[in-house]
Amino acid sequence: MPFRSVLYVPASNLRAMEKARSLPCDAVIYDLEDAVAPAAKEAARKSLGAALAKAGSQGRTRLVRVNGLGSPWGDADLSASEAWDCDGVVVPKVDGPADLDAVAVRTARPLWAMIETARGVLAANEICAHPRLAGIIMGTNDLAREIGLRARADRMPLWTALQGTLLAARARGVLAIDGVCNALDDTARLVAECEQGRDMGFDGKSLIHPAQIGAANRVFAPSAEEIDLARRQIAAHEAVLAQGQGVAVVDGEIVEALHIQSAQATLDLARIIEAGITGKKVTS
Repeated sequence: MPFRSVLYVPASNLRAMEKARSLPCDAVIYDLEDAVAPAAKEAARKSLGAALAKAGSQGRTRLVRVNGLGSPWGDADLSASEAWDCDGVVVPKVDGPADLDAVAVRTARPLWAMIETARGVLAANEICAHPRLAGIIMGTNDLAREIGLRARADRMPLWTALQGTLLAARARGVLAIDGVCNALDDTARLVAECEQGRDMGFDGKSLIHPAQIGAANRVFAPSAEEIDLARRQIAAHEAVLAQGQGVAVVDGEIVEALHIQSAQATLDLARIIEAGITGKKVTS
């Protein structure tokens, strides 16, 4: 499954949870933590269980962000999650693998770690090595607050944390989702953040509003030009291999085996996305 667009949905908002069933995002994070006021936690947990029992998710990944085990609600969230129809548990504010261990003994679900503290960034390699971890999600708002950085449209103060955590995820073979864009009315900034995250190597972007889904889906999907180039690179490489050579030239640039791996990954992602949209496959 692709993870281009990962939408947070408050578990206390019945209308938003109902709408999420038909939205074109790749994944939904039903949020019991930051998006739910303390007085609404118990009711939100019950509402979420009922919402997840309904059909109509259209094959998208459904995750639940629970409250931390150090809170009054975390243990009850995890106990309830075992009966829910969801694909994983998002653990907030993971500082190290011990935080995942504490959750892993309480649930059989795949785990996703929120990297949103300085300790979490510094321990990213150990966190990403956890045997139950499926992916990491950058919590850039909490991280920015803890670091004390000044917000910039180019996110330059976050680059080290973003790239360092991403390197750890790639080294361990887990998915990596970029943090949210807070600018709801600035499409250009949203697109710029999506492009930056894509170019860094993230698999997709976490989102805070349905209006952001289209931009994330578009930016994190291979373009028609990228698909065409990937096909031509593969064809050219196969041609030189047939001649007993190992290096081709496409559009004035060399193409070796490592480029073919990237080209095939591009076609594989395009095929998966196309199959999800139309039921048809993109041929390579």
